[in-house]
Amino acid sequence: MGLGHESAHMATILIIGCGAIGAQLAALLQKQGHAVVGLKRSPPNTTSAIRYVTADITSQAAINALDLAVDVVFFIVSADGRTPASYRDVYELGVGNALAKFARQPWFFVSSTSVYGQTLGEWVDEASPAQANAVTSQLIRQAEQRVQAANPLNVVVRFSGIYGPGRTYLLQNARQAPAIQHTPPYFTNRIHQHDCVEVLAFLLQKRLAGVALESCYLASDDDPAPLWEVVSWLAARMDCPPPTPKGPTINPDSNKRCRNLRLKALGYQFQYASYKEGYGELLP
Repeated sequence: MGLGHESAHMATILIIGCGAIGAQLAALLQKQGHAVVGLKRSPPNTTSAIRYVTADITSQAAINALDLAVDVVFFIVSADGRTPASYRDVYELGVGNALAKFARQPWFFVSSTSVYGQTLGEWVDEASPAQANAVTSQLIRQAEQRVQAANPLNVVVRFSGIYGPGRTYLLQNARQAPAIQHTPPYFTNRIHQHDCVEVLAFLLQKRLAGVALESCYLASDDDPAPLWEVVSWLAARMDCPPPTPKGPTINPDSNKRCRNLRLKALGYQFQYASYKEGYGELLP
């Protein structure tokens, strides 16, 4: 979805964590005329229109030493690993240090739909209970609450499973006739990497135009689909054997359907409304 130039609303943007999503967002915002500062532990060596600063968010001294005048903060940091310790580094230490330093600026905090613990295929939205079972997801949820408590203007954006170029795990899996739960359906939710970037730029544009935003947005495409359906579709298009059915997982971490109505009511239109559009481009 194209975002026009908003010359009346230029801002200096800090992006904490310039990985794949953050770097693409930085490039888009730069193109729209914003000044962008990217904070990373190890910035790229290549020349860039984005001004990079080097800092580790787990170091209070390093964050306190930053001399930056910025208008808006995006926090888009991934944990180094799947362990509670890695998540604490980002979502307790890192968030705490960054909130203390950038307390006055409005934030956009990238979270995850893993904060929902629903396991029976229920529909969830921003008002649904977010009581995850996994410790890692509980740490993300605690960080959300901390960010929202710090400033009433802060916005949490919960992304579902991100896919796109370079994120091809499901394609590789679909080639191997995997055993997948068929009945009852095990629902999966996803968002294309391109839409992740566009959603964040869209919300910033609304904020700078003076639109009152909600404190939380669920960002997932229009088609929560059973994993069986998605993998069967992929296998058929790659001329691979279909998946094999297996019984229900005992105590799954989650099984839910994400509803994106709040984001769409604000006017966002997904470029990749379902897995078919997105994976259709990724198929070899």
